[in-house]
Amino acid sequence: MPVEPKLKDPPEPDQGVAGAGREASTTRPSPGERNQRRAQAAVASQVVQTAGASRRSRLFPYGLIAPASVMEMLIHIIPMVLGVYIAFLGLNQFTIGNWLQAPFVGLENFVTGLDPEGPIGSQFYAALLRTVVYTVISVGAAWALGMFAAVLLTSKVKGRGFLRTLFLTPYALPQYVGAIAWAFMFNQRDGVINRILVHDLGILDSGPFWLLGGNAFWVTVIVTVWQFWPFAFLMLLAALQNIPDEVYEAAAMDGASLWKQFTSITLPMIRQANVVMLLILSLWIFNQFNIPYVLFGPASPPEATLISPLIYEQSFNYWNFGVGGAMSVLLLVAW
Repeated sequence: MPVEPKLKDPPEPDQGVAGAGREASTTRPSPGERNQRRAQAAVASQVVQTAGASRRSRLFPYGLIAPASVMEMLIHIIPMVLGVYIAFLGLNQFTIGNWLQAPFVGLENFVTGLDPEGPIGSQFYAALLRTVVYTVISVGAAWALGMFAAVLLTSKVKGRGFLRTLFLTPYALPQYVGAIAWAFMFNQRDGVINRILVHDLGILDSGPFWLLGGNAFWVTVIVTVWQFWPFAFLMLLAALQNIPDEVYEAAAMDGASLWKQFTSITLPMIRQANVVMLLILSLWIFNQFNIPYVLFGPASPPEATLISPLIYEQSFNYWNFGVGGAMSVLLLVAW
C-alpha cells in the first residue's frame, strides 16, 4: 500500500511579537478615553491654578500692610517695649555707656517719680495737674471755635470757600513752623505782639516777657488752640452737613429759637462726631511735646512745664533715663 506523506505543521508565530501586539491592542485608549483624560488633566490643572490664586489672594492684603507693620514695630512698638524695660533699670549718666548692663532696681524709679515729698515727684504731680488744666482749656477753646466756624459755614454766607481755606491754614502748616512763628511774635524785644500792644495801641507801657513766668502757660494755650481748632472745625463741619435742613425748618415753624435748635437738634445729632473729636483732641493735646519744646527749648519755665516736656527733661537734661521711663509708663497706664 502506498504511504501518505505527512504534512508539516505551519510555523508558530513569534510569541513575543504577538503578545506585544495583543497587549498594545488591548491597552490603547480609544478616542473617547483620550478626550476624557484630557478633560480630567485640564480640571486638575485648573484646580491647582485656582488654589494658587486663592492662596495669593489671601496673602496679598498681608503684603500690603507688611511695610506699615514693620515701620510701626520700629518706630512705636520696639521703643515702647524698651521704655518699659528701662523703667526698671538704674540707667543714668554713670551707666548709660553700657546700658545693657545697667543694674536692675525694680520699682525704685516708680517710687521716686510718685513720691510727692521728693523733688522729682513734686514736679511730676504739679506737671500732671498743669497738663490736665491745659488740656481742658485748650480742648474747650478749640471746640468752641470749631463749632462757631462750622455753624457759620453751614449757613448761606458769602465767601464760604475762601473762609474754609483760611480756617484750615493753621492745620495745614507743620507744628514746628507754626510754633516758631509764634515764638518770634511773642518775643519780648522784637515781637509783633509787643509792638502792637505797646507802640501801636499804647495799651501797655512796656512789653512783657511772654515766654517766661506765668505768661508762658497762656502762650502755650494760645498756640495750641490756634494749631488744633481747625481739626475740630473740619470734623464738626462734616457732621453738620449730614443734618437735613427740613429738621431746622420744622423746628422754626414750631417757634424754636436758634439756641433751642442748637441745643435740641444740632448737639444731639452730632454727638458721635463730638465724642470722637474730643477724644482725639484730648489725646493729642495731653501728650503735646512739640509746641512747648519749640517755644521754650529743652527746659520749659516751671509755670508752663507739662508732663511730656518734664519726662524729656528728666531723661535728656538730667540723664535720669530710668525715672523718665517710669514716668512714661505711668503716663501710658493712666491713658
